[in-house]
Amino acid sequence: MARFRSKVELLSLRFGAGLFGLFVLFVLAQAAWGQQAGRIEGVVRDPDGKAIAGVRVVLQENDPPANVEAQTNTDGTFVLAVAAGQYKLTLGKPGYGGIEDSLTLSPGETKHCELVLRPAEASNSTSNGSLSETIQLDDRPSFTVAGMTDSTGSGGHGSETRMRTGETLARETANLPPRSNKSSNTENSETSVAATQASESELRAAVLKAPRNFEANRRLGEFYFDTQNFREAIAPLETAHQVQPSDYSAGLYLALAYKACEKFSAARSSVTRALADHGDLNSHEQAELRRLLGDLDEKLNDPLAAEREYQRASALDATEQNYFAWGAELLLHGAAAPAAEVFGKGVRLHHESARMLAGLGAALYTGGSAEEAAQRLCEATDIDRTNPTPYLFLGKMQEASSSALPCAEATLARYAQDQPDSPLANYYYGLAVWRRDRGSKDSVTLQRAEKLFRKASDLDPKLDAAYVALGDLYLSRADTQQAIASYEKATAANPSNSRAHYGLGLAYRRIGQNDRAESEIQQYNLLEKREAAAVERRRSEVGQFLFYLNNQPAGGAATSNSVSSPAK
Repeated sequence: MARFRSKVELLSLRFGAGLFGLFVLFVLAQAAWGQQAGRIEGVVRDPDGKAIAGVRVVLQENDPPANVEAQTNTDGTFVLAVAAGQYKLTLGKPGYGGIEDSLTLSPGETKHCELVLRPAEASNSTSNGSLSETIQLDDRPSFTVAGMTDSTGSGGHGSETRMRTGETLARETANLPPRSNKSSNTENSETSVAATQASESELRAAVLKAPRNFEANRRLGEFYFDTQNFREAIAPLETAHQVQPSDYSAGLYLALAYKACEKFSAARSSVTRALADHGDLNSHEQAELRRLLGDLDEKLNDPLAAEREYQRASALDATEQNYFAWGAELLLHGAAAPAAEVFGKGVRLHHESARMLAGLGAALYTGGSAEEAAQRLCEATDIDRTNPTPYLFLGKMQEASSSALPCAEATLARYAQDQPDSPLANYYYGLAVWRRDRGSKDSVTLQRAEKLFRKASDLDPKLDAAYVALGDLYLSRADTQQAIASYEKATAANPSNSRAHYGLGLAYRRIGQNDRAESEIQQYNLLEKREAAAVERRRSEVGQFLFYLNNQPAGGAATSNSVSSPAK
């Protein structure tokens, strides 16, 4: 403000106080303000990502003393137009803890803020009064997805084994469902079936009595949808939508029924019509439709459009589901660094989401940060000890690593303790034990790993990976005959296991059976070639995002699936 005031005083001296001078003074003062004015915009949410309306937002400048105030709208947003300078930003609302911090606004700059305001009790117990834990300035994505390539180059780092493991984790992450709050109850199942049949009969009778009645068709369609009879749901929902196209719920159910029946184009048309026809949708409803569009665009082989829709959904409503869908889409198409950024923000907003942490772990691992990835997965198991996904992700990472991952052994030990009859729990725990002391020929550690591998193979005789691990362990301590027996069990369980054939080749060579060794090595090479071709084909079909970092200077070095930022 001081700099702006000094310019006004200078103009006043130059043009005098006459009418014309005042007019020129006003015009030039406006120009001076326009050159220095900036904008602070943002959105305020609670820790669950829900927008908070009516939050008092105050910008205070000390020289000269001045306050600019605003209140957040129903969608939690606010905009303040102010001059360049240094400010103290304060937020407050009854029932919530106040937060404050300082920020600097450059001339002509627009600064975007994402703010999290906690309820008063939570704020008192977790906050130290600093804004650092509850605000991220300029928290828009630091990346831009620029295009697609069918190149087989992966966005990961490190060995081919790690890249393949990362791609497996990406596919599995994309398929992780949101955690259901519904608990299954099988009591009185016969009564429930009878009641369901009675309800269906009553609803069908109502439609037969009034075939064009909106409410009758809507209720029958939603009944079929809720009982997962999606094909039967389509006809009454179509009728309901034709009779009353302004009804949001009926249109959404119809689009979801189309999607469930793999009528993706029809579903997309239904959603785009809903967005066009319903101008009064709140941010949650708009985000719900945008996320659904993203799902449909991915099914229709347009991942670029899908990524944009997920991003828009997250900006409209920062729910766990929206952020997870966006991060999973980026990871699925090889953009590991952007996926880690999105999952990271999702974790900050939804710190109790185990699957968000699992997605972050998968993205970090694919991007080359295996140790940090392991830490995030261990944290996920602490949030939800019954959720197998973080344990299985951690186990796959340990399987692809030749050294112990931090916290993996203790976490996988807990998994094996909680699930003693799980073959994979015992197998992955055995790997973590062995990786800790690999190379020792006769130790308690190796005996423990052997016992776990044997238990895993006893629980599931088709678990070829456990036999391969046993074979590798025996070979490491020169017990060649037992190694051969274990590798042979692996090839019997899965003739396409290339690692088992490779191990057999090494073992036969050690005992001088060179012909059999050569045969196994040839089989290994053949299987590896087939597997590599399948991996390359899958990579080409999925496609990789080309992206650039917004703060990367033009002409900077590009990574395998990122491109330089365009010149400003």
